[in-house]
Amino acid sequence: MGFPVISEIALETIRREFADNFVLRGEVGASLSIWTGDTEICSLHAGFRDRDRSIAWDDQTIVPIWSATKGPAAATVLLALHESALTPDSPIGELWPELGCGTLAGQAIGDLLSHQCGLSGLDEPAHVFDHDAVVAALENQRPIWTPGDGHGYHPRTFGFLADELVRRAVGVPLAEFWRARIADPLGLHLWIGLPEAEDHRVAELLTPRPGTDPASMEFYRALGKPGSLSATAFASPRGLGGIPEMNRPETRRLSLPGFGGIGSASALARFYAILANGGLSEGVRILPEEITRWASATRTEGLDRILLAPTTFSSGFMKNSPAFPTGAFGHPGAGGSHAFADPSRGIGFAYVMNQMERSVFPTEKALSLVRALQDR
Repeated sequence: MGFPVISEIALETIRREFADNFVLRGEVGASLSIWTGDTEICSLHAGFRDRDRSIAWDDQTIVPIWSATKGPAAATVLLALHESALTPDSPIGELWPELGCGTLAGQAIGDLLSHQCGLSGLDEPAHVFDHDAVVAALENQRPIWTPGDGHGYHPRTFGFLADELVRRAVGVPLAEFWRARIADPLGLHLWIGLPEAEDHRVAELLTPRPGTDPASMEFYRALGKPGSLSATAFASPRGLGGIPEMNRPETRRLSLPGFGGIGSASALARFYAILANGGLSEGVRILPEEITRWASATRTEGLDRILLAPTTFSSGFMKNSPAFPTGAFGHPGAGGSHAFADPSRGIGFAYVMNQMERSVFPTEKALSLVRALQDR
């Protein structure tokens, strides 16, 4: 396709910055993967899978990726829409007329996927383990702000919204459709609901160290205020509020498309490389070309009502910040994981780790790698 070649100078800088994450930035275990087209041009891993630093992190290690799950989930929704002859501009009422007390029927599905519909928090105390209860709560929830009047990140409800859209469009849960149509054909080691047979590979998440990334300071102040939009969003639906709960094997089995994905950097980067190359893998079409266009098209930008910082969203993907090269789209995960597609260079990028940071945005551990990637 004639994409620009990533220079050896850039790759050497990337290798150096990855090593510095362990020497200078307190990383414990991590992997980095970069794909161009169908080739993995950079595969790095180092450190340990556990807090005791007794189990080495190797090329088979997988780890929870938190909200970096939202990228694969969004692509799965877009594929389900395509197969149902719908688009992100189709009205929500085509699939889910009851949503938001029926007030959202005329709003575009893409507005829902781009966090504009005001369903970031729930009044009803539905539990994250109970899909049907959360769906009922979303149907009974009046939008918190006028749909389309700005946007606010839906950290937990997004996954249930996405899952229900897929169920209504193609008749199966999002996690099942993801595996059947995207993950299994590509052999991706990335699950939304981990099989027990894969437990032996999972890295232990480590509690964030003291201190907060400056970019997230205002958000964390709001998060500590009961009843704030930020606090409500990150507690709705209720349950799974801490790192120890996320490390439990029974939690790994759950299908949580908003924040429950578990996988490798290589799988996540390859997924994004498919998007960066118009949906093709080794000449075989995995995803319709329209999905890359929908994933890259900005639907909203400005001050985020929940994260209290500027954000930009397409139909389910983040864009336009120091964490993304120009024209790239993807999604970070809480604590430091990050992944994206860069269609201008045919690149898929992913960084995953187990030492959490107090940040909702990518930290210097990932940002240093993104900057290095752009060296010529």
